[in-house]
Amino acid sequence: MLVSMSDKELKRLSVLQEICDQRITQSQAAQLLHISERHIRRLLQKYKAQGPAALAHAGRGQISNSKLPEELRLKCLNIVSDQLHGFGPTLAHEKLTTVHGFDLSVETLRSWMIAADLWMPRSKRLKRPYQPRYNRDCFGELIQIDGSHHDWFEGRAAKCCLLVFIDDATGKLQHLRFCESESTFDYMISTRLYVEQHGKPLAFYSDKHSVFRVNQSSKKDTKITQFGRVLSTLNIDIIFANSPQAKGRVERANRTLQDRLIKEMRLKGICSIEQANVWLPCFIEEFNQKFAKMAFNPKNLHRSITETAEELDDIFTWREPRRVTNSLTITYDKWHCCK
Repeated sequence: MLVSMSDKELKRLSVLQEICDQRITQSQAAQLLHISERHIRRLLQKYKAQGPAALAHAGRGQISNSKLPEELRLKCLNIVSDQLHGFGPTLAHEKLTTVHGFDLSVETLRSWMIAADLWMPRSKRLKRPYQPRYNRDCFGELIQIDGSHHDWFEGRAAKCCLLVFIDDATGKLQHLRFCESESTFDYMISTRLYVEQHGKPLAFYSDKHSVFRVNQSSKKDTKITQFGRVLSTLNIDIIFANSPQAKGRVERANRTLQDRLIKEMRLKGICSIEQANVWLPCFIEEFNQKFAKMAFNPKNLHRSITETAEELDDIFTWREPRRVTNSLTITYDKWHCCK
């Protein structure tokens, strides 16, 4: 007769056999198995009377007393297959309990659906493959930009957005700035501060936010946004990421900042956007000392700005084409303006 035993039960069998062979005492066996000597004597008595099968769990191979009827399982699976096709276990459970009146748990239904190939657990699903994008070689060759919305001040101020500019080659934080929202004007302000401090990079790398790319097509839309026009005037390219994984450098930086930056501001007692923006350069310097790395190529590809302050004022503006009427007026947003 074959007896199925667990590792724990096999260890007990080995120790009890050593007692029978007089290699160890009952006290030593109790220490090896971490049980009392009384329990050792009980096990030894059963072992001598019934053999190794006495050490196997009596319920192994038996139907559980709490198992639901097979008829109920088949009914539920038939309803899920015929009427609730494509429903996940949680939603299917809601419909089975509220509409059909069945009484069972979500996890029971989940296990039934998985066994019947009506649901695939997330851990078993094939993950979408992403082709790796290797970091650029030179500092200033590509700057990843993104906005991170979060409760940065932990309730001490309203939720806001942190604009993050990070170099792709070195991982250096180049610019941080808090603002109320991720708007075109805020990106213009941050970009101007960036180029005035570091110079003009070769390209920015962003997601497909409407600040960077025209996402809706209509007769009034142009092929370039206001921010895109600014970059084009400054001779800075912009590249759009097709997935969050592609701009992993700035995404990982956001996660780190949402932990480290929040705690640093808590220790400093910073409670407003204005205070934070004044202090952020100090944080950037400390952050880069810990996390930045050397670029593969030491060359700095930032270009000096040749535009004057007045020219930059003219570039970083919102421009809308309008036609001057015979009365020397223009119309903007249903308003008639004259010089």
